[in-house]
Amino acid sequence: MYSLFVANSKTEKRLNEYINSRKDIKNKLDKLKENPLKANGAHPLHGRLTGKWACWLGSNIRFIYRIDTNDRRIIIEAVGTHKIY
Repeated sequence: MYSLFVANSKTEKRLNEYINSRKDIKNKLDKLKENPLKANGAHPLHGRLTGKWACWLGSNIRFIYRIDTNDRRIIIEAVGTHKIY
């Protein structure tokens, strides 16, 4: 299983707001920790975001992350609407 690491305080604050407002997000994060390549509609990004992944946490909540396979960490870089792309 992977662990979650938040890259910056702004992202951490926003993620906590989403978790507190929607209880289903915690379950989706748990699924992502089990399989960061397939859970929650995970898909690799392209262009300037090559090397990063995205998935959805809710109807309009997106999540951009990197996967550190050596340390088995998911590094959360941004959370928000489609505007985070």
